[in-house]
Amino acid sequence: MADRTTGTGALDEQTENAALTEALAAEHAAIWGYGVVGAALPAEVQGLAAASEVAHRDARDRLITLLAERDTDPVGTQGGYSLPFPVLSATDAAALAVALEDGVAAAWVRVLDQAVERTTRELAVGVLSATEVRAVGWRSAAGQTPVTRAFPGLPAS
Repeated sequence: MADRTTGTGALDEQTENAALTEALAAEHAAIWGYGVVGAALPAEVQGLAAASEVAHRDARDRLITLLAERDTDPVGTQGGYSLPFPVLSATDAAALAVALEDGVAAAWVRVLDQAVERTTRELAVGVLSATEVRAVGWRSAAGQTPVTRAFPGLPAS
């Protein structure tokens, strides 16, 4: 088994921080995207989008704090992000929420793969689990099946 802290192909705090930075960028995109999701939903279900956005803001804030503690500059948010498709209905909004959650999940899987610190792995598992729980609800709202993924954050086979 390869040493996770030294040697060729080894994982170290620098690679872990790079993965955390990618996860932060994904969280920024999700926060922005939930503004689009919420705007396309009927008023009676906008609370779900708002709660999802708050969860991503919390994850973002934890990442910013963690990276600052490690003297790593956190990546900033962009002024806007490209949408994978037009959002013209509540179903489209739910499908966008799925895409946002899946994108965040993929970033957190990379964190899990690159993590050296136990606390980083625990953070990644917690955020990844919460992301999949939200994605299940959004997949259901978008009429997607199956609503669960055996391995959240990994490409479907």
